[in-house]
Amino acid sequence: MKSAPANIIILSTLILVLFSACHPSLREEAERPAEALVPIRYFLPSFQDDLDFSSIEPALKRNIEYFRNFPPDQSFQYGPHSYTCRNVVQSQEAFLSLISLNMEDEEFSRRLGKEFNVYRAAGRAEKNKVLFTGYFEPVYAARLHQDETFLHPVYRKPDDLVKIDLSLFGEGFKGKSIVARVEGKKVTPYYSRRQIALEKALEGRNLEIAWLRDPLDVAFLQIQGSGRLELEDGKAISVGYAEKNGHPYRSIGRYLLDRGLLSKEEVSMQRIRKYLSEHPEIVDEVLNFNPSYVFFRILGEGQILGSLNVPLTPGRTVALDSRLFPPGALLFIKTKKPRVNDQGEIVGWEEFSRFAVNQDTGGAIRGAGRADLFWGRGPYAELAAGHMNHEGELYVLIKK
Repeated sequence: MKSAPANIIILSTLILVLFSACHPSLREEAERPAEALVPIRYFLPSFQDDLDFSSIEPALKRNIEYFRNFPPDQSFQYGPHSYTCRNVVQSQEAFLSLISLNMEDEEFSRRLGKEFNVYRAAGRAEKNKVLFTGYFEPVYAARLHQDETFLHPVYRKPDDLVKIDLSLFGEGFKGKSIVARVEGKKVTPYYSRRQIALEKALEGRNLEIAWLRDPLDVAFLQIQGSGRLELEDGKAISVGYAEKNGHPYRSIGRYLLDRGLLSKEEVSMQRIRKYLSEHPEIVDEVLNFNPSYVFFRILGEGQILGSLNVPLTPGRTVALDSRLFPPGALLFIKTKKPRVNDQGEIVGWEEFSRFAVNQDTGGAIRGAGRADLFWGRGPYAELAAGHMNHEGELYVLIKK
């Protein structure tokens, strides 16, 4: 067999090197902020938004107010680069000015690419993609006092729960903390879900905000992180995340899948609830597979707050891993949303893209390849949040 000409060998080698550099076949999961976002200059996305820009304006204005609480020179990590709080505020004000010009999509994308630095989320190690799920504001019937029907408490944060910043004990613990309780001179892990829900570790301490009738309601309220509790007199209480018990989050959907009780195609919030409602004998077993437990606080009327203590904006708020991504960052996402028929059934999934803001986090949202989109309240929001489980792309923008 004849040898290939030298120039072909050189060209093939160059293509292979370039391709490997752009698409690494083996890459470890990002563990530091510097690894979570990758600067890109070419092959930028087309910045098209499937919603009206009016819905992102309040999200960004709330964001800017959030940043007013920081010193102007405080730095935030955007991948390998640092930007000051002043930079972030000026960037979001510039974006608001840009969308007010009502430009054509092509000109708008050109201006963004010219005036903003764009970073792409590193994604999951095996696919370089981001897995998008969704969450929503659930609504549950509740009572302020326990009765024979409403038996399951929604707890506020206990006074004996302490969060210890381990970074105070050395550089090796930077960014790490533990949740614990102190008994005499001993620091011990806080109570697990099983200890709280089954063994009644917090009973009699007047921590109950309200009572729900189904343990699944409490569990799903904790997964969503916030919700609306409707009382018998027609009034309602909005509750939001206050703290968790420090135990690791474990997916009950994954547990049902691994046990062979549901198939991969069936794992949705709606299907999990249906299965457990039909099999009450395993509810405690399944729920307590997840030792994590969330405590709540009462919010202002109509408010749903994220981890930044900023009201969430349906369709515009995204929850990311707070260890890796800068808080309040301007995002651009590309993934899929459900198409629903008149009977409220999902008939397909369609691609969409839009701008969003990093205003929340969650126990299950870990790594540079996970994102959770807040859908709001109502039947469509519940359907989208319960079934969304699609890969996509996530970008972060900041003014040059």
